[in-house]
Amino acid sequence: MCRNIRTLFNYDPPSASADIEAAALQYVRKVSGYRAPSAANKAAFQRAVADITRATSTLLSTLETSAPPRDRQAEIAKARARNARRFGKA
Repeated sequence: MCRNIRTLFNYDPPSASADIEAAALQYVRKVSGYRAPSAANKAAFQRAVADITRATSTLLSTLETSAPPRDRQAEIAKARARNARRFGKA
C-alpha cells in the first residue's frame, strides 16, 4: 500500500489532525493515481480527503488498547535505524 502512511494510533502525544489529514491525502493520491488532480476532479479529490480524514479521526478516537502509548521520537529513531541497515548510511 502506501509506504508513507504511518501508524497513528496509540502515541503520546496523540496524532495531530495534520498527521491524519496527510495520511488521508496520501491514501487518496495512491488510490486515484493523481498527485494533483485536474480542475475537473479537484472537488471530488478534496471531498475524498475530507471524508477519509473524518473517518480516520473517528476510528482513532474510538479504538481502545491496554498497551502503553508509544513514544513518537523512539519510533522515529527505530525507523531510521531500520533504513540505515536496509539502505546503508548515506
